[in-house]
Amino acid sequence: MKTLKPKTLKLVLNLWPPFWAAGIRVIELSDDWSFAKVRLRKRWYNRNYVNTHYGGSLFSMTDPFYMLLFLHQMGRNYVVWDKKSEIKFIKPGRKDVFAEFNIEEQQLDEFKKQLETQSKIEPVFEVDIIDADGTLIAKVWKTLHIAKKKKAAS
Repeated sequence: MKTLKPKTLKLVLNLWPPFWAAGIRVIELSDDWSFAKVRLRKRWYNRNYVNTHYGGSLFSMTDPFYMLLFLHQMGRNYVVWDKKSEIKFIKPGRKDVFAEFNIEEQQLDEFKKQLETQSKIEPVFEVDIIDADGTLIAKVWKTLHIAKKKKAAS
């Protein structure tokens, strides 16, 4: 599997029809794969009947990022998958909203250490979706599946 550079993946994600059509834009993806920031603009085509952000778009804006960041951070010897997502809507989103994803080096070290004695781990990450004023709009919990790749039998 050939991996993309962060700038290339950012461009691909911003042109990806499910994000592009929903008004979702990756505004930052760090060169070391440790951070991403995403914006969902409020437009006439992505609002719901009561003129707030469509819940599916709020959920979608958080979908692949922890998986992508950990996939690149953990390296080729690990499998990283999205396992589960959950969202709790707090307030109606009436302005542009943002979500940030951050990976600490300590987390990576801890996960790799756990995988020395466990076949898999399923960490949960909490993501806040906030509006341009800093108001909490929704909380999302992302569960990842992380495991060491099995060596092929020869």
